[in-house]
Amino acid sequence: MIVDLPDTTTSNISKALVKIREEGGAVALGRVLTLIIATHLGQEEEAIEAANDASREHPMRVIVVSTEEERSHTGSGRLDAQIRVGGDAGASEVIVLRAYGETASDEEGLVTGLLLPDAPVVVWWPGIAPAKASASPLGRIATIRITDASAQPNPQEALFHLADTYAPGDTDFAWTRLTLWRAQLAAVLDQPPYEPITAVEVAGAADSPSTLLLAAWLRLQLQVPVQYDLASRAIGSGGIHGVRMERASGTIELEREVPNVARLSQPGQPTHDLSLPRRSLRDCLAEELRRLDPDDLYGEVITKGLGLLETSDEGVGATA
Repeated sequence: MIVDLPDTTTSNISKALVKIREEGGAVALGRVLTLIIATHLGQEEEAIEAANDASREHPMRVIVVSTEEERSHTGSGRLDAQIRVGGDAGASEVIVLRAYGETASDEEGLVTGLLLPDAPVVVWWPGIAPAKASASPLGRIATIRITDASAQPNPQEALFHLADTYAPGDTDFAWTRLTLWRAQLAAVLDQPPYEPITAVEVAGAADSPSTLLLAAWLRLQLQVPVQYDLASRAIGSGGIHGVRMERASGTIELEREVPNVARLSQPGQPTHDLSLPRRSLRDCLAEELRRLDPDDLYGEVITKGLGLLETSDEGVGATA
C-alpha cells in the first residue's frame, strides 16, 4: 500500500502512520532499527529496493530523505511525503520525504519525529557523501554511517579523504565488497604448508576503491610489501581482478578473469574455480546491518593500512 501526502509536515506523517497502523494492522513491533537513506530527487528507487530486500533479514523503518541536487535556499519550502507499507515495503515500512527549498536545509529536523524510539539509527548515503559523515546533520544522530567510495567522482581520492575524516561508526561499501575475497584468502593461508608470505600484488580496475582497500588490508595483516596495479587488464572488466602472493614454495594466485568466477592456483595443488561474484547493494547493506557497533578492523585498515602501501609503477600510471 502506498499513501501520498503532498505538501505536508512531519506531524501529519506521524498521524498518517498511526492511522495506517490502526486500520491496516501494520505495526512497528519487531523493527530493530531505523535506516535513513540520504539521496537526491529521482535517485531514490534503487536504494529503496535494496533496503526492502535487506529488510527481510533486518525488519526496520526506512526513512528516505530526498533533496534537490542543487539546493535552493530561497523562497518557500515544501515537503512531499509518501508512506509505503505491506508488499511495497518488504518487511519494513518506508517513508519517503521529498524536500524542496528551505525545507531541505534541516535534514535532522525532518527525521527526528519519525525515528523509532530506543532503536539504533543507521544513515546510508548511496550517492555523494558529505565532506565529513560523522559531523553532518544526519551523521550526528547515527550509530552507523555508511558511504560508498565507488559512487564518488574520484573513488581513490575518496578513500584517502575517508581516512582523514574517519570516526568510529563510519564504514564504506568498498570495504563490504571485500568480504568474500578476504574470507577466501584467509582460508588459503590457513592451509599447509604455512609458509610466510614474502610479497603481495593486488590488481583491479582503476575505478575500484575495493582494490586499494584489499591491498591495505593485506599490508596491515601480513606486514610484507604490497603493490597494487590499477590498470585494467581487459576492456569492460571492473572491480578486483586478482591477488598474487609469493612464498618459498611458489606463488598463490586468485584471479577473477570472468564475472562471478575466480580461479585459485597453488603450488602442488590442482587449480580450482570458485564462486566469487561482485556483491549487490542488497548484500552489502544486509551485511552492514548485521553489526551495529563500530567496525574496528575497517578503522585500522583505512587509517593505518592505506599509508603503508607501496604503489607499483603500473598503478601510478593507471591512476594518473
